[in-house]
Amino acid sequence: LADAGRPVRLLEAHTPAEAEALRDAGADGAGALVAVGGDGTVHRALQAVAGTAVPFGPVPAGTGNDFAVDTGFPADPLAAVDVIATALREGRSRPVDLARMTGAEDGDRWYGAVLAAGFDAIVNERANRMRWPRGPRRYDLAILVELARLRPRRYTLRLDGEEQQVDAVLVAVGNAASYGGGMRICPDADPTDGLLDVVVGGRFDRRTLMRVKPRIYQGTHVEHPLVRSYRARTVELAAEGITTYADGERALDLPVRIIAVPRAVRLLR
Repeated sequence: LADAGRPVRLLEAHTPAEAEALRDAGADGAGALVAVGGDGTVHRALQAVAGTAVPFGPVPAGTGNDFAVDTGFPADPLAAVDVIATALREGRSRPVDLARMTGAEDGDRWYGAVLAAGFDAIVNERANRMRWPRGPRRYDLAILVELARLRPRRYTLRLDGEEQQVDAVLVAVGNAASYGGGMRICPDADPTDGLLDVVVGGRFDRRTLMRVKPRIYQGTHVEHPLVRSYRARTVELAAEGITTYADGERALDLPVRIIAVPRAVRLLR
C-alpha cells in the first residue's frame, strides 16, 4: 500500500476504543481505510466509513471473509491488496450498499453482509456466555445445547410496512449473500440493488434442520418448502429474547428496524 504512493498509518481495531480511533481517522481526513482481517474487523471499519467519502478496502485475512468476497475482492489476501493498491493509484472506487439497523435503545449500527436473528444467532449468544470448553469446541457444544432446546419462535416481520407473523427457526436479513465463512444464506442478495433479502426458515424440527443446513453453502436451502424468501427496502423484525448478530458480531437486541442504504460506501476495486 505504501508503494501505491500513500503514507500508511496502522490502527488496531480489537476494542471499542480502537474502533473509535478508526472513526477519528476518517474524520481527520484519511484518504482511505483498509481493513486487514475477517468480517468482524470489516464490521468495525464500516462504522467509521459508512456514509462518508472515505473509500474502503477489505483485505480478507480472517476466519470469515464474506463481505470482501461477496463484493468482488479476491479471496487471497495478497491478491486483494494488489486490487486495493491499484485502485488507490488510479483513484478508482465503486459504490455498494450497506444495511443500517436501529434498535429500541442501542442506537444505530451498520453492517455489510448478513444479520442473523434465528438459530445461528442464538447459538452464538450461547457460545459467548460459555467459559468452557475453549476454542471451536465451545461453539460445537453450544450447537448441541441449542439443538436440544430447538423450537420455532414467533416473529413479527414488517416488510416495507406490510406486517406478518411468522413462526421460524432461521431468520436472516442480507445486504449480501453470505455469512459464517461461505454459507449462502441469502443466495440472491445483491449489495448494489438497494434492497434487503430476507430468508425465513419456518417450523423445522431438529432432524430436518440438520439435513437442510449443509445446503446453505450452495444456497439451495431456499428451495425447501419450509423456507420463504422476501425482498424489501425496509425490514422491521421483532421477537422475544433474541440478540442479533451482524457480520458475525454481536449487534442489537430485537426489535430492530433495518434499511438498505444505496451507495453507502465506496470500495477500492
